[in-house]
Formats: sequence, C-alpha cells, structure tokens
Amino acid sequence: MKTTSNSPSPQIAAEHEERSQRLHQTDSGRMDPQDWGWLEDSPGKLAAGLFFGLIFGFLLQKGGVAKFDILIGVLLLENFVVVKVMLTAIIVGMVGSYILRRRGIIEFQINETKYGANIIGGLIFGVGFGLLAYCPGTNAAAVGQGNLDALVGIIGLILGSYFYALSSKLNNGTVIRWGKRGKLTLPELVGVSQGVFIAVTVPALTAVVIILELAGY
Repeated sequence: MKTTSNSPSPQIAAEHEERSQRLHQTDSGRMDPQDWGWLEDSPGKLAAGLFFGLIFGFLLQKGGVAKFDILIGVLLLENFVVVKVMLTAIIVGMVGSYILRRRGIIEFQINETKYGANIIGGLIFGVGFGLLAYCPGTNAAAVGQGNLDALVGIIGLILGSYFYALSSKLNNGTVIRWGKRGKLTLPELVGVSQGVFIAVTVPALTAVVIILELAGY
C-alpha cells in the first residue's frame, strides 16, 4: 500500500514561516500595513471569501440563529436549534476539510494554542454573549435582517477591537503568552490520528443531533 506524508515540503514550510514572521508586530507594537497577508491574495480568492461569507450569512439567517428568541433560548437550555446548526456545521467541516487536505487541495492554517489568551478571551466572549444574546456572526446577520438591538453589538465589536489593539503592546508577552502550547490540535491532544479522531467523533456528534431532533428540541 502506498503511503503519503501529510507534512508540508520544506519550501512550503519556509514560506509559511516567513509570512508568519511578517505578520508579527513590529518593534513599535503596530502592524505594518504593507505586511497584511490578505493584500497578497489574488482577487479571485478575495471574491471567493466574499461569496462564501454571503452564503454563510444567508444560511445563518435562514436557519433562524440570528433571531433573539432562539439565541436566548439556547442560553436558557430551552431551544437547541443553534446547537444543532453548530454540530451539523462541525460535522460537515470536519469531514470536508479532511478530504480536501488528503487530496492536497488545502492546507491547514492552525493558530497557536495559548491557554491564558483562550481562557480570558472565552470568558469575555461568554459574558458578551450572555448579555447581548448574539455572537459576532449572528450579530452581523441580525443587523442584516433589521434587528436594531444588534447594533449595540456592532458598536461593542468596534470598540472592543480598538481597545484590544491599543493594549496589544502592553499585554504582548504577558497574558497572551500564558500556557503557550504551539499549534495543537484535538487529535494530537488525545494521541490519535486525524482519521481515527474523525471516525469516532462524527458518529457521536451525529447521534447527538438526531437525539435532539427526536426529542423535539
């Protein structure tokens, strides 16, 4: 049986490392606009990102996960539409990305795992979600469908991004570096291959979706 390695070639790895270094902050703590990676992408890739972003927003709205009553329902454990949508997206994305990667069509771009940043960021996100009942994606979709209350979330996103950018020079090397584990994935964390992880996880998540649907949630 012929086997192939999933590791990128040295040339590709070097290109990724060089690009990652260009995206890091400069000594002044600010990003150089000339080093913004997305400016290097072709118009076709940018157009594809816009196209699929529009589809994503459309599906969020049609799935009902941009509605306040549905979102607050999941926080109160009374409505699990959002959970079913998210689990379905995880299943499709997990299988689809695995197949595309095995065929050499895509490469994974994995962010570094930093426990400090992940925990604090998750807590801030959770508080904001609990107060507003919108996450960033559903917030944008809610504004698109005319929910005026979601405008508060947009203002919060803008202000939060601005203040984070101002504080990035101060917290660089402190809280955002706590618990740095590198580019860690769940299969690596549990010590199995990606294929085995998907073979176990996908049926389990599918069973959860089916149970929720049969239970009337």
